Amino acid sequence: MPADTPARLVFLPGLACDERLWAAQLPAMPDALRPRVADVSRRHGSIEAMARALLDEEEGPLLLAGASMGGMVAMEAARQAPERVAGLALLGTSPLPETPEMHALRSAAIEEFAAGRAEAVIRANVAFAFHPANAADPALVQRYLAMVLDAGAEQLIRQNRAVMVRPDARLHLGGLRCPVLLMCGEADRLTPPDCTRAMAALVLQAEVVWLPEAGHMLTMECPDAVNAALLRWLAPFLR
Repeated sequence: MPADTPARLVFLPGLACDERLWAAQLPAMPDALRPRVADVSRRHGSIEAMARALLDEEEGPLLLAGASMGGMVAMEAARQAPERVAGLALLGTSPLPETPEMHALRSAAIEEFAAGRAEAVIRANVAFAFHPANAADPALVQRYLAMVLDAGAEQLIRQNRAVMVRPDARLHLGGLRCPVLLMCGEADRLTPPDCTRAMAALVLQAEVVWLPEAGHMLTMECPDAVNAALLRWLAPFLR
């Protein structure tokens, strides 16, 4: 990476999430990396198209931090343009294609969203999204519900469909040569620890951070630990 072309830090939200997912991270990141939150997931209908738009809309080398579906977009961007991706941080995500079981669950949820019953589905998802202790925090849960429900049924349907046909990232992860940070909540029920282990087995140079009191929503559940890990990952780009 040329010294006169600084990398830019881009955060990629998860399914039905927006900049609020990274609210605790953005102020803590170095200004020199010009951090921003991308919105490509709101405007495109597949993981591949989201990644392509991200690469088209940003210039120069990129540091991509993606949570859940955002991690899938980050991995796909690294497949499409490995020379553009200077570093990857993958939080609570999976390199695996959709399983038949999850495909069936998402299909049923899509029917509920289309019928106007999104709130009931999302409220039921709280127990899967958070560590049990955090699921009992009314303020935290309300922030989560407000963000996801604000996405609306159309976004929920389109993004779930995108995740259902996501590419198998395992096919290219072994070729990554950039610094990679993997983070996972030990109580993650949506992208369980085995998903992170699968990535770690392929990306041998990756740093793996396990968060014992977190589920799937790492950036909201343990923001200080997430920030500390991100700043370690970013340190070499500030020298």
